[in-house]
Amino acid sequence: MSADHKKKCKSGQSIRDLLVEIERSYGFIHRLLDEADVTFRSRGGL
Repeated sequence: MSADHKKKCKSGQSIRDLLVEIERSYGFIHRLLDEADVTFRSRGGL
């Protein structure tokens, strides 16, 4: 995962937004972000 995608996720872009952009599965992107030590937001958006 590029540093640019990691930065986008940290700035609030969702995994679903990234999967459309880079044409990969949700699980693939989630795993890469997890390996890059990205802190995930809680579920439900609240």
